[in-house]
Amino acid sequence: MTAEAAATVRTTCPYCGVGCGVLASRAADGTVSVAGDPDHPANAGRLCSKGAALAETLSLEGRLLHPLIEGRRTGWDDALDLVARRFGELIAVHGPDSVAFYVSGQLLTEDYYVANKLMKGFIGSANIDTNSRLCMASSVAGHRRAFGSDTVPGCYEDLELADLVVLVGSNLAWCHPVLFQRLSAARAARGTKVVVVDPRATATCEIADLHLPLVSGSDVALFNGLLAHLHARDAIDHAWIEAHASGYQAALDTAQSMPLADIARITGLGEADILRFYELFAATAKTVTVYSQGVNQSSAGTDKVSAIINCHLATGRIGKPGAGPFSVTGQPNAMGGREVGGLANMLAAHMDIENASHRHIVQSFWQSPGIAARPGLKAIDMFRAVADGRIKAIWIMATNPVDSLPEADLVRAALRQCPFVVVSDIERHTDTTALAHVLLPSLAWGEKDGTVTNSERCISRQRPFLPAPGEARADWWQLAEVARRMGFGSHFRYSGPAAIFAEHARLSYIANAGTRDFDIGAYADADGAAYDALEPFHWPRSLEDYTASRQRRFFADGRFYTPDRRGRFVPTPWRQPATAVSAAWPLILNTGRIRDQWHTMTRSAKSARLMRHLAEPFVEIHPDDATRLGLASAHLAEITSAHGSVVARLLLTTRQLPGRVFVPMHWTDHFASRARVDSLVGAHLDPVSGQPELKHTPVQIRPFPAAWYGFALCCRRPVFRSEYWAVAKAKGGWRAELAGLRAPADWTETAHALLAGNGKQDGLDVLAYFDRSTGQHRFAAFEDDRLTGALFVSPEPVAVARDFIADQLDATFSAHTERFRLLAGRAPAGRPDAGPIVCACFEVGRTRILEAIRGGGGASVEAVGAATSAGTNCGSCRAEIGELIHAACLAKAG
Repeated sequence: MTAEAAATVRTTCPYCGVGCGVLASRAADGTVSVAGDPDHPANAGRLCSKGAALAETLSLEGRLLHPLIEGRRTGWDDALDLVARRFGELIAVHGPDSVAFYVSGQLLTEDYYVANKLMKGFIGSANIDTNSRLCMASSVAGHRRAFGSDTVPGCYEDLELADLVVLVGSNLAWCHPVLFQRLSAARAARGTKVVVVDPRATATCEIADLHLPLVSGSDVALFNGLLAHLHARDAIDHAWIEAHASGYQAALDTAQSMPLADIARITGLGEADILRFYELFAATAKTVTVYSQGVNQSSAGTDKVSAIINCHLATGRIGKPGAGPFSVTGQPNAMGGREVGGLANMLAAHMDIENASHRHIVQSFWQSPGIAARPGLKAIDMFRAVADGRIKAIWIMATNPVDSLPEADLVRAALRQCPFVVVSDIERHTDTTALAHVLLPSLAWGEKDGTVTNSERCISRQRPFLPAPGEARADWWQLAEVARRMGFGSHFRYSGPAAIFAEHARLSYIANAGTRDFDIGAYADADGAAYDALEPFHWPRSLEDYTASRQRRFFADGRFYTPDRRGRFVPTPWRQPATAVSAAWPLILNTGRIRDQWHTMTRSAKSARLMRHLAEPFVEIHPDDATRLGLASAHLAEITSAHGSVVARLLLTTRQLPGRVFVPMHWTDHFASRARVDSLVGAHLDPVSGQPELKHTPVQIRPFPAAWYGFALCCRRPVFRSEYWAVAKAKGGWRAELAGLRAPADWTETAHALLAGNGKQDGLDVLAYFDRSTGQHRFAAFEDDRLTGALFVSPEPVAVARDFIADQLDATFSAHTERFRLLAGRAPAGRPDAGPIVCACFEVGRTRILEAIRGGGGASVEAVGAATSAGTNCGSCRAEIGELIHAACLAKAG
């Protein structure tokens, strides 16, 4: 089915690892609408705020549409010839380890497969790694240690069958909202208990029966204590261990070495709360432990995973309905990348690069001249090798490492001096594409054709419903064309993604016979028609089981993929994080995602709706710390580590523990002046997984000495000359937060230049206001009664109705009274101010929610939802609605 012929296409969301099915409909005029696919097993029609806004992110604004060499447009032949020639020359002189691929969980499985095949089988190096190294490498390592394979045992249904769900380092409400909604529904229907283990009181705590705000980095101590408690309570399944696992006593000895008082001291938790958690776990047979980046992104991430798995092995709670450890991935195809060997220490089809037999299977199947015989450089070490000259050419695909890797300033410097950098991307301007010698335009979501695998091992199709714009091409095609030019063409003659998927399936089946977990041999002979019609399915699905109903859980029979088919306990002695607080660096920085944004915002920031909830970089800090450090709410602060500094808006909240701060990961130099948070983070790695510690960076924080603050609204993206700025899409234009160390000599001149946008001030009618007593300046620009821009300036953070004002771009203001109301920052008559957006799915503002609460129809989150629709879709705003209800109740009681 061609994209042009499609009316409604079943595809898969490109955001998190939930892997939601999406129905994309393209009207005759080209407009696209999206809805959840009610028949997809992951989401049954649900979508989160980001998924619901996908149609708003499909514009070609900023797209990379043609190949570029040194910034100059060229043809595909010239660009690919150059890539193949430069890689070939460097390999001939310096060997295959002098080149590298850095790939991404944003790639489709077919893209990933071809990249891995080219690098490991034909170039002959394992220097291919992925940004998934930053996401779930510790889970992979923990799975392999315990199970002998990178196997996720359970499925999403287990969240609905469990009697207890423990969420560890997982803000499910914001990062995997559809799973959060499924869990919330199960809790309401059957009384599922929920324990949240997280240093922050995140939105997920809205459904928590118990929140354990442990000190970051102390998870191993907590779960070692749980194992010791289970033993003391005689809650261990000794018969299951005897039959199916090894190493229990060594793991128990380590766990018993730390008394409860020490666990309480290390974790910062009260002994009573720890014991309450331990008792819940001991007494509840149907327990699922869900863990994510708070566990993985640590210098002890693999041991954290092992400590969790140890508790499930000890109780035999694995492979059973409603019971098991469950790693949820951050990216849409992190799992697919693992399946094809996209990590530097793996081979395709979950085979091991260190295993000579596995290498022989893969090399024989590919008929390659050789195969990488040892692991390649993992992500952090890869860019260190770029910096010191060992890697002389790197091809970066669908990711932005200048922003997302730790020690990001050093990554930028490394790429700047690298002899040859190739970047395949959909965006022309990112902090990484700025350093490329060759830029290759790739297909975006809506144009791609292939498969992805979600966190529960469900393989789904991404199908195109839009034509490829400009000269954009699939990533697998780019790789295959370079392979052909390097002399490997006969091995990369793919007619399309269906042929690649079938090859991938055949490799998974060869010499398997149940000895490896990953097997999709049932699809080894799938032709184009079968591939196009492919329904979501959970692996394994071997050739013999093509028509059979599969058990969706692994290890129900107690057989694993270790040499003796027994599960492995792993002793996990607790150790401190790699760096500690000091007089110079007294606070611990945590980073992570926010509700409505994704990675470095190249997609999600195109939606004005998604930018409304949190429109600029911020730093969460406890009010006591703010008072001690002289920091005021809504002012700016400079956060500094041993590696760099950023500037962000202060958000004072008791959700944050004293001594801890949180800054989101999303902002880049494209959206803010100084907000690349990973420039602060040191590259301290887990010794097993190579995953960096992104949740524990010692920092200091001090006021940013702004002489003035500003809020601007412009029809065109403005150019800033202030020391601080953060820009976001608004309906019909752009909004910006500004601050400077010195005021301009003439605010009127500055305002006219800013609001003109394109530099032309002819026909611009600017209304100005200046309050000498407060130092406030306000300007509103009109063209033929249409508002085209506004600027509000104050010595203190600007207090105006931002979301209301941002909605007025292009609105008509014929009456002077309405113009003056706008300049005052108030809603004109007949144009009510909805307030800051709380629910992005339905664009419900705080004012409307408060009206429902005060009107008596909003005594609960459910009642507010019935009155306003807020919180009734993905549910990720329910915690914020609950806080508004609580505050209103306190105010009424007072």
